[in-house]
Amino acid sequence: MTSSAHIFHYEHSHAFDEGNPLAEKNTRWAVLLTASMMIIEIMGGWWFNSMALLADGWHMSSHALALGLSVLAYGAARKFAQDRRFSLGTWKIEILAGYTSAVLLALIAVLMLFQSAERLLNPSPIHYDEAISIGAVGLLVNLLCAWLLRGGHHHDHGHHHDGHTHSHGEHQDLNLRSAYIHVMADAATSVLAIIALFAGKLWGASWLDPLMGIAGAIMVALWSYSLMRDTGKILLDAEMDTPVVEEIKEVLAQSGSTMTITDLHLGQIGKGKFHCVIALRSTDPLLTAQRVRQLLSIHRELVHITVEINRPSLSGLYFSSKTN
Repeated sequence: MTSSAHIFHYEHSHAFDEGNPLAEKNTRWAVLLTASMMIIEIMGGWWFNSMALLADGWHMSSHALALGLSVLAYGAARKFAQDRRFSLGTWKIEILAGYTSAVLLALIAVLMLFQSAERLLNPSPIHYDEAISIGAVGLLVNLLCAWLLRGGHHHDHGHHHDGHTHSHGEHQDLNLRSAYIHVMADAATSVLAIIALFAGKLWGASWLDPLMGIAGAIMVALWSYSLMRDTGKILLDAEMDTPVVEEIKEVLAQSGSTMTITDLHLGQIGKGKFHCVIALRSTDPLLTAQRVRQLLSIHRELVHITVEINRPSLSGLYFSSKTN
């Protein structure tokens, strides 16, 4: 009996994304810093009765959660990179982690909003000096994390055609980009908390403290929505509105061969990397699947291409040839 190892033969690797070791290392450090400061801020906000500080602590907990999921996703994607069960690579593990983080962030935003609204309706004394001190330390931690995550999330990409490079802009590490944006949002929430505490201490505007907590909750909710939208689009392969689709059609139209695109599927399988499944109908005997692959190879973002060509037979029926 022939074993499955002889039946299936893989001519190329399906690990389409190279990972980001530096980002993984820096994210791990950011998790440690953030988790430590999160505990201090939540305990300080509860002890000193500052809703703005407590909201900032909860916001920082969402940040720690997002970073923690990113670290786990980096590790899992690397561990299973050569696992043949993942036919199109493991990059979407990182995207799934980002989507999960976004869902949990939405729940945290609701909790922050509820607690802040309750404190706004039922105000209580605040220990301003202690709360301001903790808020300042939290801001410094946020800025340090932003410095750790500042690099590695920009990646210029282009392709060459007739001696020219066609750029699609920047393809980013979505894990690192989301963490970086979240850190900056966290820093902004810390600033709001400090402003509210100073206003309450100097002018007696204690109502600003829970109001800033509400503002922080809205900020977390907006960030959650943005991350959910971006990651959900990739998970659902909602990529048919990308410029690559029109460029594929343009290249084939200018090839000199007579053909009709009967089916086209595009999905992202790495940072700025796509797989393409395309079916063509043609009467050109010189048009081969390999020729189509060569035509599309000018787009370096297309890293896995499957081509099917359907031709009319003498009886009028169509037969097909296909290659990956």
